[in-house]
Amino acid sequence: MTYKHVIIVTDAWSPQVNGVIVSLERMRESLEREGTKVTVIQPNMFFTIPLFFYPEILLAIPTARLKKLLLKDKPDCIHIATEGPLGISARMICTRNKIKFTTSYHTNFQQYMEVRLGKWISGIVQYCLKWFHSKSEATMVCTPTMKDSLQKKGFKNVVLWPLGVDPEFFVRNENAKGKSLNLPKPIFVYFGRIAKEKNVEEFLKCELPGSKLIVGDGPDRASLEKKYPNTIFLGYKHGKALVDTLSQCDVFVFPSRTETFGLVVVEALSCGIPVAAHDTLGPKDIITPGVDGQLSEDLSCAAKECLKLSRASCRKKALTFSWDKSFHSFKNNLVKIDHPSTKK
Repeated sequence: MTYKHVIIVTDAWSPQVNGVIVSLERMRESLEREGTKVTVIQPNMFFTIPLFFYPEILLAIPTARLKKLLLKDKPDCIHIATEGPLGISARMICTRNKIKFTTSYHTNFQQYMEVRLGKWISGIVQYCLKWFHSKSEATMVCTPTMKDSLQKKGFKNVVLWPLGVDPEFFVRNENAKGKSLNLPKPIFVYFGRIAKEKNVEEFLKCELPGSKLIVGDGPDRASLEKKYPNTIFLGYKHGKALVDTLSQCDVFVFPSRTETFGLVVVEALSCGIPVAAHDTLGPKDIITPGVDGQLSEDLSCAAKECLKLSRASCRKKALTFSWDKSFHSFKNNLVKIDHPSTKK
């Protein structure tokens, strides 16, 4: 089925850098290639305030304009991608006007908040998330493990929306060796946000030979860079510069325990880099231990074991994650709107 107009509501958008934005951009591009008009309702369209403990994340203050954007053109489908202020407001507008919508569960907010505030907050966050998704015609999740986890917690209408990777972009550049990095080998790398919920410090504490490299930025960068002066912090890298940097690395260490997927894991694999991670949601749906990575409570051991693994096997695993497959799942999960008369 081809749609004329699809609206995507998201609280996460550029200039932020994360997997949610990458996946939504991919879906938008694919829909537009089919001739579908796509309206992305995102924070830059409203007045915003920075999240107090995460200033690079801007929270939108929804206004009456949101209702006009959602309802005036009578879109075929509305997908609410995030559970922030825009997502909550869009949900309330849709339910009040009896308009069908879909949602996605990208972020483990329950675990994020536990990391920052303690386990006392867990029940409250889970209740709020269940409320948010309860009226959704389909709640999209990235992995079978995530689907099973949410269903056991009482979430309804949970469907799979696997994510992908661009294998033509994330491909190891053998000519990149020695271009920018002049570090003792092997090089162990983490790339992504540097924030408490990503558990980056566990990687920095690992006893490993060679060098440790951090590619990315976030609220914890300054303190960790000061605490671990022997680790190289490069900040964000984009495009070819990111691929060239990864092409000089030997193992990707992914210490996060709070992922629903971990798009960076597949991007690393696509560059032929084995992945050391914990046996948790996200990595365990991607990694085959002993083939393209290692899953363990001991990240140091897992990372060193990864040095023995085949780059070709890593690349082979990445090729099973396709944006084309992701798009077809996303499009098939969307629900067409009946357009009843709207309330004031």
